[in-house]
Amino acid sequence: MRIGTWALTLLFGCALAGARAQSNDGFIFPPLSSGHALPGMQRDSHASTVVELKNGDVMAAWFAGTKEGAPDVAIYGARLHHGKWSPPVQLARANGVACWNPVLFHTRDGRLWLYYKYGTHPRTWKGARKWSRDEGRTWSAAEDLPNGILGPIKDKPLVLADGTIVSGSSVENGRWNAWIERSTNNGRTWTKFGPITVPPNLDVPNAAALAAREEALRATTKPKPSTGVYTKLYAPANTTIGIIQPTVVWLGGHHLRFYARSHTRAARIAVADSMDDGVTWTQAHFLDLPNPNSGIDAARLRDGRIVLVFNNSYNARTPLNLAVSRDGEHFTLFKTLEDGPGQYSYPAIIQAANGDLLITYSWRRQTIKFVRLPLRDVPSPAE
Repeated sequence: MRIGTWALTLLFGCALAGARAQSNDGFIFPPLSSGHALPGMQRDSHASTVVELKNGDVMAAWFAGTKEGAPDVAIYGARLHHGKWSPPVQLARANGVACWNPVLFHTRDGRLWLYYKYGTHPRTWKGARKWSRDEGRTWSAAEDLPNGILGPIKDKPLVLADGTIVSGSSVENGRWNAWIERSTNNGRTWTKFGPITVPPNLDVPNAAALAAREEALRATTKPKPSTGVYTKLYAPANTTIGIIQPTVVWLGGHHLRFYARSHTRAARIAVADSMDDGVTWTQAHFLDLPNPNSGIDAARLRDGRIVLVFNNSYNARTPLNLAVSRDGEHFTLFKTLEDGPGQYSYPAIIQAANGDLLITYSWRRQTIKFVRLPLRDVPSPAE
């Protein structure tokens, strides 16, 4: 196995292994615009993932390079230990093409996995992965996934109590479709179900979606605000393109549900259900929550509540919000993570061993921001 380049930076931290990582909200690394960027920082950073390690440390990963899709885009990662993030290090790179959308998670056998994609475009990318036996200090060589299997496309998979992996995947070749990839042997082999999408007859925009589309179409030139930060508007589609990037949660018994990004006329978050532990799935329907064609994530808390992190907008990737639900269908907004100009997007969320929520997201595409939210700050949802 190849030794990870952050191993030396953790020599002191390893002596204190077992202590719980704590951190206030903040950047994992300074953005270039701060004037305090670390050497080698990339211009564009996006699509983070987060995992809690066995000793209580936190690891995050993301892709970064000159711009999304450029040949120099690679997967980077950092570790939070005793309230301090290690300098980012490169975890994966492909020869001559971009890397995309890393996902970190543990399988029941204790391995830490890094799944990611590589290729020139989501229409043609391939799935790849690495694994670690020592919580990310060293990694295996990269291996391609079987043809037709892409791995978790953006968000962490659900690992059931028996170890079954239920992974949300999707394709973006013309019409967008969600898929479920499922493994009962820690990822050695996979079966898949799909495609899953929203029937066009359900794709009916409300007044807010129609107004958001008109607003976005009128914004033909970039404004020049005094802050110098541009808020891009994403027009709701004029036809049903579909849904991608599902995040899967357990709702009790054999009932699983996924929440998905949508590029539709309705411009709302879509959900689909399985009543047999993810073997088969319904087609999708919409929630009463907007989605500006942007990534989301969800986590089931150990008390059964569902927390969703998403952009509460029909056409902008700001604000970035948290909502909570008792039944997985009706959500109550309870916190705004960001509401300034620019974009705050592609969030990842997990629940830590102590109950805290751990959240990462793209901050203006310049850096990755980390938030630790105490469980006591998650309210009981309105009935």
